[in-house]
Amino acid sequence: MKQLVAFDLDNTLAASKQALEPFMAEALADLLGVADVAVISGGDWPQFQKQVASKLPERADLAKLWLMPTTGTKLYTYRDGEWSPVYAELFDDELKARILKAFDESLEATGFVPEQTWGDRVEDRGSQITFSALGQQAPLDAKEHWDPDFAKRKVIQADLQQRLPGLSINMGGATSIDVTREGVDKAYGLRKLSEVSGIPLDAFLFMGDAIFPGGNDYPAKTMGLDTVRVRDPKETASVIEGIVAVMK
Repeated sequence: MKQLVAFDLDNTLAASKQALEPFMAEALADLLGVADVAVISGGDWPQFQKQVASKLPERADLAKLWLMPTTGTKLYTYRDGEWSPVYAELFDDELKARILKAFDESLEATGFVPEQTWGDRVEDRGSQITFSALGQQAPLDAKEHWDPDFAKRKVIQADLQQRLPGLSINMGGATSIDVTREGVDKAYGLRKLSEVSGIPLDAFLFMGDAIFPGGNDYPAKTMGLDTVRVRDPKETASVIEGIVAVMK
């Protein structure tokens, strides 16, 4: 029997950078009634607060919710009426500068010039540097139509892998590429979660939309976890409904 269900965030629990819809907030509250729940994604804590933590109904058992920003290099739990960090693994300034320089060089080398951008395209998240092709504030419709098959980002990803040996470079969300320390991916974060929570990995189930080679959810599969690949939040909610029914 599974004790913890872990999820990707964007395009799994919610549309890219959008808040949980009411149907998903209620589904997660139902799931928290029968299991621990973790959310692991590339966004930083303010994004998690906006998309997830602030949208759950009062009945949700937040003590069983584990929120893991920046691909699990940060962990937040709810204790004594507030969300608090358990740990945060941050880049040093020298490594940040090297990553930012590589992004500039890679975008020039690959000839990537979007027709329009909305806000900054590269964001320093402390323990992760994230490239958002159309900018951090791009509208959802533009993001969903830009690279649905990940083909455009695979070109940039391949170039970055040559420029940043020893770092993990994965695609996530609708337009993003995430750079973390070597070996830091969702498998790394989920292993740390197992250590902190005391829940064995064979009692985990992971759900995400990018469980394929090069996708930032794929490491959960390669580490041996049971996984479910979903198309969108509506399919995720259907799977949650089935899990709750079985576990009750």
